[in-house]
Amino acid sequence: MLMKGKMEAEVVEAELVLPSYLSFKRVQMYEKYPKGQARGRHWKHLKQIIQAENYQNYPPDEPNYANIESPPSMHPCKRICDITGFEAPYHDPRTNLRYANAEVFKIIRSLPNEYVQRYLSLRNAAIVLK
Repeated sequence: MLMKGKMEAEVVEAELVLPSYLSFKRVQMYEKYPKGQARGRHWKHLKQIIQAENYQNYPPDEPNYANIESPPSMHPCKRICDITGFEAPYHDPRTNLRYANAEVFKIIRSLPNEYVQRYLSLRNAAIVLK
């Protein structure tokens, strides 16, 4: 007990000053954002962006966010796997379905013909058999 009193007296005499913010402690919201300060980032609405951009000064045929009409893309469209929706570098010559990997290829080969036709019709590439 005597040792504890001696230790406390030494600490008081040394006048240790602890920092008000310790990096390992969680910061309270009222400390991080004092009254009157903004809390984080404020997002603008689309109407505010359009008004700030002055789109009425642009030529009417130039595509922008306010004008939905734009020329067709010059890049080729991406080929998408008919089963998974991933990018498909391969296509099956027998069924004409696109696939992403060998596992999907096995599934495609095991599909009945009516299912293959349904997948092709989703892509508007259906073959009409007579």
